[in-house]
Amino acid sequence: MINEKDKSAIDEAVEKFRTLMEGQLERAKKIKEDKDFIDFDKLDTIVIGICGGDGIGPVITKESERVLAFLLKDEAAKGKVQFKEIDGLTIENRAACLKAIPDDVLAELKKCHVILKGPTTTPRQGDGWPNVESANVAMRKELDLFANMRPVRVAEEGIDWTFFRENTEGGYAVGSYGVNITDDLAVDFTVATQEGCDRIARLAYDYAKKNNKGKVSIITKANIIKTTDGKFLNTAKKIGEEYPDIVTDDWYIDITTAKLIDPMRRKDFKVFVLPNLYGDIITDEAAEFQGGVGTAGSANIGKRYAMFEAIHGSAPRMISEGRGQYADPCSMLRASVMLLSHIGYQDKANALEAALDKCMFEEKKLTITGRDTGCTCQEFGDYVMETITEMTK
Repeated sequence: MINEKDKSAIDEAVEKFRTLMEGQLERAKKIKEDKDFIDFDKLDTIVIGICGGDGIGPVITKESERVLAFLLKDEAAKGKVQFKEIDGLTIENRAACLKAIPDDVLAELKKCHVILKGPTTTPRQGDGWPNVESANVAMRKELDLFANMRPVRVAEEGIDWTFFRENTEGGYAVGSYGVNITDDLAVDFTVATQEGCDRIARLAYDYAKKNNKGKVSIITKANIIKTTDGKFLNTAKKIGEEYPDIVTDDWYIDITTAKLIDPMRRKDFKVFVLPNLYGDIITDEAAEFQGGVGTAGSANIGKRYAMFEAIHGSAPRMISEGRGQYADPCSMLRASVMLLSHIGYQDKANALEAALDKCMFEEKKLTITGRDTGCTCQEFGDYVMETITEMTK
């Protein structure tokens, strides 16, 4: 029998759940009201926010800004592009404010059209920091960056993957609002809205169509997580019917992780669409094929805003050990490729991507090791810019 104390704890948890669900229904209504994507061609000035984060974030973000400024020199001189420096997203500042994103920082972020953001430290149990929400998760919610796009390409392995991870729902939607009902029972929540599932699936299929990818794989665990994953799977399948020239298949997340390391089967995958948690895990696995998470960039796309970042963490140990200047900027430079493409400068995006391929995988005159056995972050940035100059003569 449940005692009176436990009954009271359950009643309190039910009220918390009610408040959470009311908030999620309001969010679902707001999604329906979203307008079309921003048209960068119609803007007089495109504002690019530069937000360094913490740990090695400011180092690699500053280097990527330097490369972007090099590529966009003429556009900046004409006033078509403007860089906006935004500080204050350090763990120290966030902890002092007890907010994932301090109000003044969020206000500055909302003045930008796109943001290049360095890694940020997320507090975890026992590390001494207060339990503030992940800055990444908060930014995705506040700016409604619903799609996390992560490309992974290794030509010699036949790998050409693009992942569309839903960014604002699933287990991350209310990840900081789980309930310890009693000492014996803790509960977290996963969330799926109809509009949320619809828009990420449609973006993935649109991308596949525009880029002649030919196949979209829907990844869930709908055999077990039947309600929310089931909604995601069924919604994506229905949208897939609108694209008869694209092959649709669906996989469970566990077997997908196995097939990505199968040399024969992995070549069949092209575009993936998947819920938040699965996308977080599997894109880190995928990045290992092209050299690790330090080589992979990430785009977070919404209708009004977009944010571009590395997929790895802030590596505070490198800073504490005095090795920050040797941090690898390749992940942020890959993110910069996607930023350039997103705002309409595809030729410059292609030039940066080609230079990175040459510097990282082909020529390799300089190597980043994270220590003084390799080049510095700035030296590698110089190498990339010199390569762009040589390749575009």
